[in-house]
Amino acid sequence: MNEKKLTKLEKYWILYDVGNSAFTLLVATIFPIYFNALASGEGLSEVDYLAYWGYAASVATLIVAAIGPIFGTIADTKGYKKPIFTASMMVGVIGCAALSVPTSWVVFLAVFVIAKVGFSSSLIFCDAMLSDVTTPDRMDMISSHGYAWGYIGSCVPFVISLIFVLGNEAIGISMGTAMTIAFVLNAGWWLFATLPLLKNYEQKNYVEKQKHVIRSSFGRLGKTFKEIKQYKKIFVFLLAFFFYIDGVYTIIEMATAYGSSLGLDSTGLLLALLVTQIVAFPFALIFGKLAKKYATAKLIKVCIAAYTCIGLFAIQLDKQWEFWLLAVCVGMFQGAIQALSRSYFAKIIPPEKSGEFFGIFDICGKGASFMGTALMGMFAQITGSPNGGVSILAVMFVIGFLLFEKADKIEKES
Repeated sequence: MNEKKLTKLEKYWILYDVGNSAFTLLVATIFPIYFNALASGEGLSEVDYLAYWGYAASVATLIVAAIGPIFGTIADTKGYKKPIFTASMMVGVIGCAALSVPTSWVVFLAVFVIAKVGFSSSLIFCDAMLSDVTTPDRMDMISSHGYAWGYIGSCVPFVISLIFVLGNEAIGISMGTAMTIAFVLNAGWWLFATLPLLKNYEQKNYVEKQKHVIRSSFGRLGKTFKEIKQYKKIFVFLLAFFFYIDGVYTIIEMATAYGSSLGLDSTGLLLALLVTQIVAFPFALIFGKLAKKYATAKLIKVCIAAYTCIGLFAIQLDKQWEFWLLAVCVGMFQGAIQALSRSYFAKIIPPEKSGEFFGIFDICGKGASFMGTALMGMFAQITGSPNGGVSILAVMFVIGFLLFEKADKIEKES
């Protein structure tokens, strides 16, 4: 197979990253700013606003951490992965569109949690499809392409949304109408980008259907949890991933909320996050190419070290230009660390148990981010300053680096 040429199925899988990344970008930018407007209108302080946004993100990730392995294991059954993926994706899409309805910050947070659960759940099954849509030697490249095109592709609905949100007065529409257009537009983008994958995907790696699918799935999941320590390389990697990706997702979740709580200009924050997406596109592809020359593990360690420096820099952040610098640095390593971690994990797990293991992967990934967002919120309230919660992130990256170093030295189980 031509190394550079993507198959149709690989392209359709990558296209799902293009679709769902629109939601990711909204969560990192417009959502928290809109929530801030709702919350401040009801008298909520800036510190409490940051804390409650962090708590909502934590609740969503905890729910996914609980249900992910269960549904992931069920999805490994022959013919089940596509329907479960479709259902979770639709919960996210409908939830995204419905966010335009609430006028209370409490209701908005509730709908946000539902939408985020659907979004995060869909990623478990999409990631688990990687072993079905490509071969192990192409996983680094395909995973990197997914994040790269996801970052740049999501800019299309985002820029259109910004035109309505930032220029609503010039256009002659209310902010509420502008937000409705933004939410519905991004939900539609996500849905239509998913259709080619839904039409063409076939589950190649699976567990044969048993008489009692759910009961047998719980049995397999329980057995895997009991035996997980025997998969030494997988077990230690998951511990490492839990810590370092916690910091990554916390930065993604909380960047705009953090900047808003510091009183930085909202327009500047949105444009800075747009720069992150643009920078992330070429760098994700660059790291994908580097993975052909250098060990994936070495590149992941470079990314963790870079994020440690980013976390330390963020502690003293209080100026707009510093936020811009932070946005560029995050863009350089954000896509790479996510893409390479996904492909690294896909290569060390049994392919027929991909849904089950990616469900556990999600506990240690997006499920882990509840700790970072919750701790950031608590430290902000305890210290009375948004900067107080950021210091915990650098500690997470250091622990993650040391554990990953250990995991990399363990031979893959046969």
